[in-house]
Amino acid sequence: MKVSDHILQRLREWDVEHVFAYAGDGINGLLAAWGRADNKPKFVQSRHEEMSAFQAVGYAKFSGRVGVCAATSGPGAIHLLNGLYDAKLDHVPVVALIGQTNRSAMGGSYQQEVDLQNLYKDVASDFCETAMVPEQLPNLIDRAMRTAYAKRTVTAVILPADVQELDYSPPTHAFKMVPSSLGLGRYAPVPADEDVQRAAEVLNAGEKVAVLIGQGARGARAEVEELAEVLGAGVAKALLGKDALPDDLPYVTGSIGLLGTRPSYELMQGCDTLLVIGSSFPYSQFLPELDQARAVQIDIDPHMIGLRYPFEVNLVGDSGETLRKLLPHLRRKEDRGWREKIEQDVSRWWEVMGRRAAVDADPVNPEYVVHALDAKLPEDAVIAADSGSAANWYARHLRLRGRMRGSLSGTLATMGPGVPYAIGAKFAHPDRPAIALVGDGAMQMNGMMEMVTAAKYCHEWSDPRLIVAVLNNGDLNQVTWEMRAMSGAPQFLESQDLPDLPYAEFARSMGLGGVRVEKPGQVEAAWDEALAADRPFVIDFRCDPAVPPIPPHATLDQIEAAASAILHGDSDRSSMLKQGFKSKVQEFLPGSGRRSGRPDAADGGAHDRA
Repeated sequence: MKVSDHILQRLREWDVEHVFAYAGDGINGLLAAWGRADNKPKFVQSRHEEMSAFQAVGYAKFSGRVGVCAATSGPGAIHLLNGLYDAKLDHVPVVALIGQTNRSAMGGSYQQEVDLQNLYKDVASDFCETAMVPEQLPNLIDRAMRTAYAKRTVTAVILPADVQELDYSPPTHAFKMVPSSLGLGRYAPVPADEDVQRAAEVLNAGEKVAVLIGQGARGARAEVEELAEVLGAGVAKALLGKDALPDDLPYVTGSIGLLGTRPSYELMQGCDTLLVIGSSFPYSQFLPELDQARAVQIDIDPHMIGLRYPFEVNLVGDSGETLRKLLPHLRRKEDRGWREKIEQDVSRWWEVMGRRAAVDADPVNPEYVVHALDAKLPEDAVIAADSGSAANWYARHLRLRGRMRGSLSGTLATMGPGVPYAIGAKFAHPDRPAIALVGDGAMQMNGMMEMVTAAKYCHEWSDPRLIVAVLNNGDLNQVTWEMRAMSGAPQFLESQDLPDLPYAEFARSMGLGGVRVEKPGQVEAAWDEALAADRPFVIDFRCDPAVPPIPPHATLDQIEAAASAILHGDSDRSSMLKQGFKSKVQEFLPGSGRRSGRPDAADGGAHDRA
């Protein structure tokens, strides 16, 4: 048995079924071992190492298991980095196996030699080691897997090419040998009783309780629902926790932040008590004013506790176990006025979203594209959204419910993970439909070539549906709007303008399904065709770039900055002004169910100025 044979065997013993990878001579030993091992675990070939890393992240996010990726030395290892940082920042367990030049050449400025220990010391800071002799194994693989699982992070094992080819010999019962074992013990930490009691006192004293959950609350759905009912609370969700609680519950206000909803913004503006569960949502300006609310946080990671807000009580523990310990100490709030207001705000918000989706655009309103999908989502769908304006519509128009899963690049917010996430999801759940919402910028960056990967493997999926919806507006739209709103700068066409490519035609050329949509009346039929397809499918939605991703708070400064862009000769100024006004006015239409009383100052100022 060679070292490379042992590595694959150890991965199988850890129940690793897929390794997302790309070949190179720095891992030739591993490639030969795959041939001897009947391709177990399965080598999944992408078009680019960055896509292998993204596929491993998507697989890990949607399966709950560790994602494993592999790449050759030098350029292959460098290409993995962006996807690995995506995993690290979103707290996703991923193990990277990386080739390196022969030990005899290390330090000699040899071809493709890169100082991988230094290169990876940040992204794999919890565990990054180089195998120099066979006896270091299986410990290196075991610790990489165990650390990735336990700390929900990235780990790396560097494998010099000559070490891969050595005969394997295990560590012995001797001095300076490190034997190892398989498995990760299950545990669910809980906070101390006195901390739980203090948290209950804070929550019981509040009259207007707001809850913010993230992906760390995904395993505590029933407990969060019970808590919200007892406290009469509304629940907002960080984007990574969008699938942690169903959006069809009347008190769930949806996403929070710049891509969030108006009810989530108002929930935070009006509360007197805040409970954050399993989230490190970074944008504190969307939380209550620092002296407004008493606050409690629950997080499993003591290094992430106490961040973002002056929390009065910090509970370190598993969300589900901690809530089960907390719930018996909570008193039901008899006054349900706060809850009723939240539910009215949520109901009105979905009315507004429906009206905004119905606004005419040239040629198609992207909000309508995603809003039309909402009612058609299969109950077991897995949805990946790319960064950019696609994330806005994913956050605001899709109601995840039941078994639906969804994710995006939350913290790194990198372009390009939408399609490879969906591919990773298909290997995690080959019997479930996957949908990727991507902009044309992301599709051109890497999505088109990953449709080659989808075509290569779709015959292995029991449900072959992988639908890629391209929001094709010829513009790097999110950056364009940020330039307008944040800087008051007009669109810089040299950086923002994108060529129009035949995305659907490209898909059809590979034997996949594809259709181009250029009229609103074609939208629903396109979704129906894609959802009924027996193969991966690309829908090229020709969208209007002038539909603005208006933030939930829409401050006067941002409105003025956008106006400045118009005055400075933005190339799209006439349709931008028209579309922005039509969308914003939906929030103020008579008879829309808005509660009595004046809107907040920022919103009122923006409306008056318009």
